[in-house]
Amino acid sequence: ATGWLRGAAAGGLPLPPTEITIREHDWRLTLDIASGHKTGFYLDQRENRQMSRLLSRDKAVLNCFCYTGGFSLQALAGGAASVLSIDSSGPALEKAAANVALNGFALERATFLDADVNASLRQFGATGQTFDAIVLDPPKFAPTVTHAERAARAYKDINRLAFKLLAPGGVLFT
Repeated sequence: ATGWLRGAAAGGLPLPPTEITIREHDWRLTLDIASGHKTGFYLDQRENRQMSRLLSRDKAVLNCFCYTGGFSLQALAGGAASVLSIDSSGPALEKAAANVALNGFALERATFLDADVNASLRQFGATGQTFDAIVLDPPKFAPTVTHAERAARAYKDINRLAFKLLAPGGVLFT
């Protein structure tokens, strides 16, 4: 169930805002806790985002399944030369772009692509495009145990495709 536990609109008063801005490390991220995919932010990835920041300096970074841009922000904060963020959700990409602007990063270093990640990885491979760092943080592929085998193949596929796109000495965050 979703809804307000307290403070709900009473007597026709408007509901409080559901968009909040949080801080992680040295940057801010705005999330909509009511309409986003869960919160749009996963605390268990905090150390991984920090590690990606430390390894992004002067690199061309590809952030797959970027959603609201947590890994993209960290790469930019770490001095990435460029970050290409891909997600199949236009509204999520709009939030990711807004988060880049919120943190004052140069927008010319950030590109957003509304596309299917698998198809994009295949297209990059076909054109010989490479990246110095690639982030794979997909949504869950197995909502139930009956989907586990199919999900394992999907994880294997995106990792295989990403490995082929890594420049020599590149880093894969998966």
